[in-house]
Amino acid sequence: MSNLIRLIGRRLLALPVMILGITFLVFFVMSFNPVDPAYGALGEGASAAQIEAYHEEYGLNDPLFVRYLAFLGGLLHGDLGSYTSQRLPVSGRIAEAFPVTISLTFYGLIIAVVMALIFGVLAALYRDSWIDQVIRVFSIIFVATPSFWLAVLLIQAFTINNDILPASGPLIAFESDPRAYMMRMLMPAFALGIPVAGSLIRVVRTSMVEELDKDYVRTALGAGIPKHIVVARNVLRNALITPVTVLGLRIGYLMGGAVIIEVIFALPGMGQAILEGIQSNYADLVQGVTLTVALAFVVVNIVVDMLYILINPRIRTV
Repeated sequence: MSNLIRLIGRRLLALPVMILGITFLVFFVMSFNPVDPAYGALGEGASAAQIEAYHEEYGLNDPLFVRYLAFLGGLLHGDLGSYTSQRLPVSGRIAEAFPVTISLTFYGLIIAVVMALIFGVLAALYRDSWIDQVIRVFSIIFVATPSFWLAVLLIQAFTINNDILPASGPLIAFESDPRAYMMRMLMPAFALGIPVAGSLIRVVRTSMVEELDKDYVRTALGAGIPKHIVVARNVLRNALITPVTVLGLRIGYLMGGAVIIEVIFALPGMGQAILEGIQSNYADLVQGVTLTVALAFVVVNIVVDMLYILINPRIRTV
């Protein structure tokens, strides 16, 4: 137990360092933005005096390190800057968009994990049979399919040709109409989750095959324990160690892909927010959205890392 606490403590201590590094990287990259943020806030018709006054008010004439410290100070108080001429808070825009992105990522993850467990286990249990061969072929197709291209195909099949699922329109809250909400999120979630499912299916199959070939499985089967009990209680748990590690990296892909999928399906998430920031030259909005997604990715990977420690008892002795 002491080793487990020590390992989890290491991960938690590393979290602030990684967050600090991400904030500096995002701020440093955004400092090279060729568009003056004053024009995004004041408009293209702003005079030179107004631009200079804006620079003085928001410290844009200060050295980079001084501006970074001011940026950190604002983050500690929940201030990510403002956008539009009305000085709307970036934090408010992110608070509206981030739940949509997280929900889409979660639904895509559920689809990927469920498909990976079902088809990965089936392929391992019936390895080298026609079932295994079919699953392996489809997993390769899934991996090779870009999520944005799959999104277009889904829209063509279920919206344009058949009008079964909506591909645009307002996103009704789940609490107001659960059916309408799920119908609106179904195609984006599948477009996002299918490519990840393809890679996870292959990882689950490989891990399951390796576990099924180990001596303890043959011993348990030789002792008369039913195969489904051995697989459910021992093989599956041990085989999930590697997929959980891979899943942590795939979550980052899901979050990045969700930003693109949201634009295709006109979902009011982080994708639409960053597109709005780029098109209107709202540097603070782009910076805030990028920073939020990056921080969420780091936090999720820390959680997955700790989950890996809990699942794998061998690493606790390291």
